[in-house]
Amino acid sequence: MLHPASTAFIFPGQGSQMVGMGQDFAHAYPVARATFAEADDILQQPFSRLLFEGPADSLDATHNTQPALYVCSVAIWRVLAQALPAVQPGFAAGHSLGELTALTCAGALSFADGLRLVRRRGELMHEAGAQHPGAMAALLNVDVPAAEALCAAARAATGGVLVIANDNCPGQVVISGDIPTLEAALELGKTMNVKRAIRLAVSVATHSPLMSPAQAAFNAVVEQTAFQPPAVPVYANVSARPLRDVASIRAELEAQLTQPVRWRELTTAMIDDGAQTFIEIGTKNVLTGLLRRIDKDKTAINLDTVAAFDIFMHTSA
Repeated sequence: MLHPASTAFIFPGQGSQMVGMGQDFAHAYPVARATFAEADDILQQPFSRLLFEGPADSLDATHNTQPALYVCSVAIWRVLAQALPAVQPGFAAGHSLGELTALTCAGALSFADGLRLVRRRGELMHEAGAQHPGAMAALLNVDVPAAEALCAAARAATGGVLVIANDNCPGQVVISGDIPTLEAALELGKTMNVKRAIRLAVSVATHSPLMSPAQAAFNAVVEQTAFQPPAVPVYANVSARPLRDVASIRAELEAQLTQPVRWRELTTAMIDDGAQTFIEIGTKNVLTGLLRRIDKDKTAINLDTVAAFDIFMHTSA
């Protein structure tokens, strides 16, 4: 049996969505089915149909992607809590949008309030992206200092905006900014020992100053949302430190859209504090893939399908 003192629950962010997400859990488990129905009621639309049936381009729109990932992860978490109540975490974290899922599952935020907050977050980011179009790219086999140097060189060339958005793991840094400056960086990278850069299929420069309009509006929503101290510490994207009280949660969320996701650092902080087993709750396996690059000796478990959950349930009983 897993021990809470060494178990972390982690929740994915954008990029993990897919048509059909969570549908097998809805078919197999009443608590998951009830969660999707609850989301439909809160959003006053057949939102679960979008997750289960698509179309993909609608699901990929950020104002839909964010609540979709949130609802799916909470549904799977509720299945886990009901089927295996002895499996409890000592740590929680979520990548970008997933941080709000982590706060919900840690008891700091109700499901309904969290869903409304996530939906508004996605809408505001979509609006900011329409006002200030941006782009993002993943730099592979590049460390943070090299990525910072590349961003600085591109900004000097264009006078535009380009920053580190995600420090995901050793050898994977995501940069974010306006389109001309990012394109300049991709050209400059060829002469600055950046051997591989992948332009991401997004039109929103998340975790950059271009999200400032969204952050300002989001802060007003955060201030109106009720929070409780989390039952377990949630390791923060912005500070890479555990959130233990309402004040620190608000401060985190009121900076999150414009500041980088320090995933490598926060994962290392959980490991330093005793985490040995990481359970990714949600679609796909992005975060367990990053964990293997951060510390290959730690145990990574994915609960992304009913088949994977059934295996976990039998081995954990």
